[in-house]
Amino acid sequence: MHGSMVQAQPLPWTRVWRDSQALVVTVALHSAVVAFLVLGWSMEQSLPEPAPSTLKTRLVMLPAEPVAAPPAPEPLPVVAPPVVEAKPEVVKPKVDPQIQARKLEQAALARKRVEEQKLAQVEQQKAAQQRAEQVEAQRQQAVAEQARVAAADNAHRAQQAAAAADVRQYLPISKQAPDYPQRALDKGIQGDCTVEYSVTPQGKVDNPKVVGNCHPAFIRPSLAAAATFRYQPRMVDGQAVTVPGVRNTFHYKIQ
Repeated sequence: MHGSMVQAQPLPWTRVWRDSQALVVTVALHSAVVAFLVLGWSMEQSLPEPAPSTLKTRLVMLPAEPVAAPPAPEPLPVVAPPVVEAKPEVVKPKVDPQIQARKLEQAALARKRVEEQKLAQVEQQKAAQQRAEQVEAQRQQAVAEQARVAAADNAHRAQQAAAAADVRQYLPISKQAPDYPQRALDKGIQGDCTVEYSVTPQGKVDNPKVVGNCHPAFIRPSLAAAATFRYQPRMVDGQAVTVPGVRNTFHYKIQ
């Protein structure tokens, strides 16, 4: 069996009843509010007004109390106003342009003179320094020359001492002077010529040669003359020995 659901519809008089109840409740509420407002207004009008209260006062005179005098204010320090010294107005004198130009020119000339004096002093100092340097150089040169002369003199003395020692040990037997070259004699040439050689155990001259400065015209006659020299030989432990480095200087002078 198939079941079916049937919905019941409310009756018309039930709906009217419900609407009437709602309307009655609404009207009742409004009536109560209106009655409450009217009742409150009427009660306010019916209340009697309160009587005004009166305040009574009496004036009582009391003896006046002595009032202490306020303390006297301390005197303020007196500040003296600053003293402003009045500066006298400086009146600038009028300057003549020609006088000012003349002063400027004189100042320029004075500066120029000072600069020239400074330059002159510098030049004088330089010249004095150069003279001092020249004097010092000359002094050093003189000292060096003296030292050279002293050294040459010492060497010459040593040579003479050595020659004297050699003479004591070996003695020349014969020496022949060289011939003066005719060419040098015609031209008036003079000079010295030193010949170095060795003396053999037989007393003869060996390997003569010219040393030092010698004019070419005097070389040949000096060597020829030295070759003819004869010596007494040096004796060492009883035996004759060779003596090297013997020198002889020939002097060529025109009288």
